[in-house]
Amino acid sequence: MVVSVRAPATSANLGPGFDALGLALTWYDEVTGRLARETTVTVHGEGAGELPGDDRHLVVRAIHATFAQLGMPPAPVALTCQNRIPQARGLGSSSAAIVAGVLLGRELAGAAGGALDQPALLRIAAGLEGHPDNVAPCLLGGFTVAWRESSEPDSARAVTVAPADSVRPVLFVPDHRSLTTAARAALPDQVPHRDAAHSAGRAALLVHAVTRDPAPSLLLAATEDRLHQQYRAAAAPATAALVARLRAAGVPAVVSGAGPSVLAFGPVPEQLSSQVGWVCQEMSVDQHGATVRPDMMPAYTG
Repeated sequence: MVVSVRAPATSANLGPGFDALGLALTWYDEVTGRLARETTVTVHGEGAGELPGDDRHLVVRAIHATFAQLGMPPAPVALTCQNRIPQARGLGSSSAAIVAGVLLGRELAGAAGGALDQPALLRIAAGLEGHPDNVAPCLLGGFTVAWRESSEPDSARAVTVAPADSVRPVLFVPDHRSLTTAARAALPDQVPHRDAAHSAGRAALLVHAVTRDPAPSLLLAATEDRLHQQYRAAAAPATAALVARLRAAGVPAVVSGAGPSVLAFGPVPEQLSSQVGWVCQEMSVDQHGATVRPDMMPAYTG
């Protein structure tokens, strides 16, 4: 009668792959849900006391969006969220909530939910998030390349490729937050053609480096970005400074998503892993994406 979903943290962009490349990480939120007489949301961990406990909660909105895709009216649900992914740190906490909600919606819809395959789930999730670079690795796992077939957010597609076994993500998570909307507002409407060409080449190289040849020197070159990070630096000087410090030492490092966290590819020298105001967390790549653990799922009754 209860469905549980475990959704991984993600790091998007990875430098030059703006709004396209993403990596699933071994850091998880878990949401347990069931159909109920009224909607309630209990949050433990990150966001407790801050996130809404009703239909405004992002997981509930994703469940209802999934029901709508199936032609079903919204139904009240009772949710318990165990949040471990830091909020507003560029680690895909909103994507984890959306993907968890989409999967819960499919399962709680009963037999009708079987009509939703992974591409359909991705389109619903990307439509809610507005871009596919975090929801794709959260749903599919591994290292993903996402794109849109049109200008509409719900036209998202993605493929997942297996990273090399030696890829070792390292996160630097600060004690302060930033909003994705503010980070996107700092971006110009246009960039020089040479910068766009540079980032296209580096993004292609990054796919090769992550999957075939993750040597630090190649990853360092492949993660060089001219498309978005420099425009956001003034709003996040501590993040920009840490990225520069790590890269100057030969460590491939980028802003994780919209920041303020930093993603590096290990190994990171011990003297660089201790940064005042930052927590250094060694990760692995999550290869499976969000997972569902159903237990006697009830049929949707409307």
